[in-house]
Amino acid sequence: MNIGMMAGVVCALAMGSAHSAAEAQAADETVTLIQAGRVLDRPGQSPRSASTIVVRDGRIAEIRDGYVGVETFPGAEIIDQRARFVLPGLIDSHVHLVSDLAGEAWLVSSVTESLPAQAYHAADNARKTLLAGFTTVRNLGDDGGVTLALRDATAEHRLPGPRIIDAGTSISTTSGHMDGRLGFSDDVRAHMNHDNVCDGVESCREAVRLQVGRGVDVIKIATTGGVNSRVGAGVGAQMFEDEARALIDTAHMYGKKVAVHAHGASGIDLALRMGADSIEHGTVFDDETIRLFQTSGAYYVPTLSTVNGYRERLAANPDAYPPDVLEKILWRIDVTGRSLRAAVPAGVKIAFGTDAGVSKHGRNADEFQLMVEFGMTPMAAIEAATVNAADLLGLGEEIGALTPGRRADIIAVDGNPLEDVAVLKSVRFVMRDGRVYLDGSPTDE
Repeated sequence: MNIGMMAGVVCALAMGSAHSAAEAQAADETVTLIQAGRVLDRPGQSPRSASTIVVRDGRIAEIRDGYVGVETFPGAEIIDQRARFVLPGLIDSHVHLVSDLAGEAWLVSSVTESLPAQAYHAADNARKTLLAGFTTVRNLGDDGGVTLALRDATAEHRLPGPRIIDAGTSISTTSGHMDGRLGFSDDVRAHMNHDNVCDGVESCREAVRLQVGRGVDVIKIATTGGVNSRVGAGVGAQMFEDEARALIDTAHMYGKKVAVHAHGASGIDLALRMGADSIEHGTVFDDETIRLFQTSGAYYVPTLSTVNGYRERLAANPDAYPPDVLEKILWRIDVTGRSLRAAVPAGVKIAFGTDAGVSKHGRNADEFQLMVEFGMTPMAAIEAATVNAADLLGLGEEIGALTPGRRADIIAVDGNPLEDVAVLKSVRFVMRDGRVYLDGSPTDE
């Protein structure tokens, strides 16, 4: 090749590269304009009136007063939400995407359903959750890595679903709430994996490290018994202080926050003293619990919606749960909301979480009505599901508000959720990372 030909090739390549770069830049600068009747861009502050949200490359670029169109942004896509109330995508800090079975039905499914079948269930539940307006969730426990894989698939938008912060397999002591061998005969128990249970300091450190090695985002532990635990040991503390400290300190050493399943005050207080980042359920508080929440800055995730799941299953089948579990369920229904009533006036930080899986997936917004019933204002409940939950999940700079630079996770509803939180149960528009997943009426009720 002579010098002239080489120069021509180089010039052509350069022009092609420049053209490709220009196309890429143009693609990156594709603008979507969401014209909104009202916008709660910063939960906790008053909403804006008629506004236009400018979305570029999957993020909020700016919000302008009034309705801006293609005369300002030539070639922009216009999304008309002028008749609706727009707010940040909602965040559920406590879900279990793999299933929404419970009681005897769950026990049967745990030994009859294959891992691939569970994966399909999880994908369907993730889709329902997203279409309900929840663009981010924290999945607190599954087996087999199903939701870890789903986390990666939804992160890349290969499947419709929320952004997932995943805990892998939850950890407890032997015969604690997370011991999956409970309820099975000895010959079956002997063949069931239980590397998520620990006894003593070294064992508990190893249990955390195993989950870290799987690539989890957060660590979930149980310091008390559970309502659904198939062991008649109550819901008080079921872990010694040195075990809880080993679990929490090890997780923090690896940069992982710790979510703690705890019902009774003894186990809640233990976890808070050891540095827990959040308490899940928190059914029974005492005066020390409130003080520890205030001094530690930990979040309380009430998961009130569990009672909906319990009531619905019992209405359909009074024998849905074995007697030792049923007794705890009836107790949980009776006392639900008392801790939230104490936490709100005390200034405890509250993050939204449903325990969906115990309650039905796709109906996460039912929690809002219960939060308001037990002492929160509609605005405070929405803050719990946006800015507060984002902070708890370590995503406070990415989601939870509609401000420049944050991800374009946006929903819209008919009506005003600051007057009636029930409107959040019928989300009409869902965008996640600038991609529209629902535009019109919800497909899943």
